[in-house]
Amino acid sequence: MSSSLYSNAQHVDFESVLGMDDPGMVSMFEALVDSSLRGFLGCPAIVYEDALVDFFENASVRSGVVISTVGGQLVEISEKLFAETFEMPIDGLGDLSEMPKDAIFDARSIVSLSGEPISLSERKNQMKMPFRLLCDIVAKAISVKAGSFNAITVEKFSLITAVVCGVKMNWANFLFGVLKKMVSARSKQAKGFAIQISVFLATFPTVELGESSEFPASKILSKKTVLRFVSINDRDGTEEVSGAVKQKAVSKKRPAADVEAAVPKRKRTVKKKLVYCGVG
Repeated sequence: MSSSLYSNAQHVDFESVLGMDDPGMVSMFEALVDSSLRGFLGCPAIVYEDALVDFFENASVRSGVVISTVGGQLVEISEKLFAETFEMPIDGLGDLSEMPKDAIFDARSIVSLSGEPISLSERKNQMKMPFRLLCDIVAKAISVKAGSFNAITVEKFSLITAVVCGVKMNWANFLFGVLKKMVSARSKQAKGFAIQISVFLATFPTVELGESSEFPASKILSKKTVLRFVSINDRDGTEEVSGAVKQKAVSKKRPAADVEAAVPKRKRTVKKKLVYCGVG
């Protein structure tokens, strides 16, 4: 497989990151675990490059099932099999447009570095560090988007809200939908899920996988790579937020309605590490 299938990918070594001496980061990763995404984001990081190339070249969607041939052998992946393999829930929201507005409102303040609700047209450096990393995770490993990862989009923030606020998501349906887009003709969906597809292909005894290779360590979130992420992103966020605070200091007084909107009304603390909203 050319590295293009995972050039912007990201995977998680949960055993490593959950042992970090950083309560904020640990809480964020615990929220991913609580969202039932550990099986998907943290499965064994092995890829079968030749088999993956074959899979994508021959893949299509028929009657809601992803079908392909690898080495001449038929491979079928259904949503049910997808959910079972990665132990993901099959109930909850399947469409991000159904995300509760009060959850999005709460999340805009919870993730904010300044304490004021972020704008969904802002860059991610307006967010606290753990949520900047979460923004990368949802963009690279969940929705699999190409291009800049600094911008906050409505889709990214809806996914962030689901994790931060514990909104019940049908992750199997959502992620399988992304996979179907990857193999659909004329789709603009970026290719990805290299590790997860490799996991599937390894379950077919008649499929010739070829040699396996380890996923690039630089793309696996561990104590080391998370600390590197913080080091690279820390100065950028601090400088930009400082500038924003100075600009607001000389601006006109905001209306009372805006002041009220800037303060989330419902918060709770998860293990006294990060504040999350209480949407079920």
